[in-house]
Amino acid sequence: MSAPSCEGRIPSLLILGGARSGKSRLGQSYAEQSAKSPVLVATAEGRDDEMRLRIAQHQAARDGRWQLVEEPLALLTVLQREARFDRILVIDCLTLWLSNMMLGAQDYAARCAELADSVAALPGPVIFISNEVGSGIVPANALARAFADAQGRLNQLMAAACTTVIWVRAGLPTLLKPHAPLDLRI
Repeated sequence: MSAPSCEGRIPSLLILGGARSGKSRLGQSYAEQSAKSPVLVATAEGRDDEMRLRIAQHQAARDGRWQLVEEPLALLTVLQREARFDRILVIDCLTLWLSNMMLGAQDYAARCAELADSVAALPGPVIFISNEVGSGIVPANALARAFADAQGRLNQLMAAACTTVIWVRAGLPTLLKPHAPLDLRI
């Protein structure tokens, strides 16, 4: 399978990594360096104290330049509405979006494919944040295994669709795609 051509396309970036690897911080930094108006599309829902604390920490890390759009499920609709040449969207994160769909009994496989298929047509740059959950042991229960499998498939779809892919480990980014310097300035 050959990689799709990215020439002439609006940049799209997929940032992968484990929990607390520095993915969100890196995505935020790229967005703030772009000279475009940054928009965070948050997929998390504060369903418990620990998640509400995580959300608050992410909010505290952003300054007044940022617009916030909260959407746990209708990500494609938000992308089609919010993506513009003068903005840079940060989707944080695909992992929670997938989890929300699986818990809500959505047709997540079809929605993941639709999302990946839409990336090339977006009229503005987008940074997608996603966890790499398949690097550890095989989960002990069926739901966790199904989630790890679905997350792996989503990451593969998005890596194929995005013009650039970066892996973050311990706060250190490694460029996976393309094999050339990253430039999100347009």
